[in-house]
Amino acid sequence: MRAVIQRVKSASVTVDGEVVSSIGPGLLCLIGIRETDTLTDLEFICKKILTVRAWPHPETNKAWDVNVTSAGLEILLVSQFTLYARLKKPKPDYSKAMGPQQAKELYSQLVEEVRRQYMAARVKDGIFGAKMDVALVNDGPVTYMLDSADRDG
Repeated sequence: MRAVIQRVKSASVTVDGEVVSSIGPGLLCLIGIRETDTLTDLEFICKKILTVRAWPHPETNKAWDVNVTSAGLEILLVSQFTLYARLKKPKPDYSKAMGPQQAKELYSQLVEEVRRQYMAARVKDGIFGAKMDVALVNDGPVTYMLDSADRDG
């Protein structure tokens, strides 16, 4: 499972001209699911999203000291199968991405797990499989890339 995690001042998802989710300050997380991903991959990504230190401490101003949960900020999760695209040829190859039915189930489980471990009202998501317009105001910019296959990175 891959995640591109961006610290944002705000972010939103629009489908067919209608905003379906939006957050204020927090994390925008683009999620790609590989054909071989399991609940272990889901748990790894969930833990990283909730614990990555992306903000300075408000009192000491110590850099990289506060995570999204301790700051009480919001999370916007967006499914993005293109994170597993391979670009060997001009046409992207998505054969490493999990098929849509299985991926939808695993993605839904990720959303529910993040909500369960944090505050459900602070966790939003897009619409799986929809053509989404994702808008964000990146804060920093601060962007992290994670892959559950590389647990040391």
